[in-house]
Amino acid sequence: MTDRKPTTGPLLGLRILDLTRLLPGPLGTMLMADMGAEVIRIELPDAPDYVRSFPPYLNGESAHYLAYNRSKRSVLLDYQTPDGKARFMELVKTADVVVEQFRPGYLDRLGLGYAHARAENPRIIYVSVTGFGQTGPYAHLAGHDLNYLALSGVLSLTGTHPDEPPVVPGVQLADIAGGSYGCVMATLAALYARQRTGEGQHVDVSMTDAVMPLLSAAYALQSGGADHETSGPVARGQLPLSGGLPNYGVYGCRDGGYVALGALEPKFWQKFCRLVNKPDWLGFLLPSDQEQLHSFKTRIGALFREKDRDDWARFGLDNDLLITPVYTLAELDRDPQLSARQMIVTQQHPVAGSFRSIGVPLKFSATPARPAWPAPQLGADTEAILGATRPDE
Repeated sequence: MTDRKPTTGPLLGLRILDLTRLLPGPLGTMLMADMGAEVIRIELPDAPDYVRSFPPYLNGESAHYLAYNRSKRSVLLDYQTPDGKARFMELVKTADVVVEQFRPGYLDRLGLGYAHARAENPRIIYVSVTGFGQTGPYAHLAGHDLNYLALSGVLSLTGTHPDEPPVVPGVQLADIAGGSYGCVMATLAALYARQRTGEGQHVDVSMTDAVMPLLSAAYALQSGGADHETSGPVARGQLPLSGGLPNYGVYGCRDGGYVALGALEPKFWQKFCRLVNKPDWLGFLLPSDQEQLHSFKTRIGALFREKDRDDWARFGLDNDLLITPVYTLAELDRDPQLSARQMIVTQQHPVAGSFRSIGVPLKFSATPARPAWPAPQLGADTEAILGATRPDE
């Protein structure tokens, strides 16, 4: 029987019941588990989290499940049965937060929604993470990261040219920036409100809504521009920080690698031009049209192709020039900065063996946050939390 508890972190003493699945909710609750919250992962015995079956596998354990669920405890509980509902409500009485990711109304129909839980524990906080929110004409529709990015407008800006199709981002922006981070923000804000009022509440996290602040700079340009069509100041690939400036972009190198040039401020651009012996480039910081922009990017590209990626990276480091290598995922654990920040961590799983994952992004001086243990095996903490008799027996 496992009776493990967190021992460090700013959220020590917080108990979260985690009913989420797949990526957005599980990653959000894992971030809070790394920060010391006791996160109890509750799964149905006959229908556990689908992500457990997603390849690739490490000795039969899904790498995806391992990546989103460390530092948690695992309970098997059929909360669809009368006995399971009763046991869930007993847990609610001891908990601070419930995080769920079902379509609106599902838990209410089971008798496990916020109103039912509040009757048992007025201090309980329910955080509901959904694609479109609890209200509105799309509230009950299915969706995925790409759908939320499309509806929010973010996808329309992702790409290199207004005449080319939008590009599917390399990571799940709405799931993580909207769902996972939104889940953490919602939980912490509601906890602060409870500290003042003594009452819990239901927090509605829409991944579509929560990803829209990523548009803040672009929408400011849209609102201030004379042309509100796609050919205006916010055309794909032409915004200042996403392709519209030659001194802020990605360039290929001699060895096939890439570097990111971020010489945005005039002082850095002037320094770059001086050190690469291109004083005539000083006047091209703000190209007058797309033709001039393309021409100047071509000239900068030719310069970067004269050396290998790591040569340019060293040149950038030595001169504080905002030139950084574009790493592949396999290279991340070799970088001294990422290593110093412990952003790639290794854990020993009892079945999967040695497993590497992304580290804890927030550093606390007095209450350090860190991974407590690897993702739990299914139901590993059921007996310790619910008692000797498993609820499915």
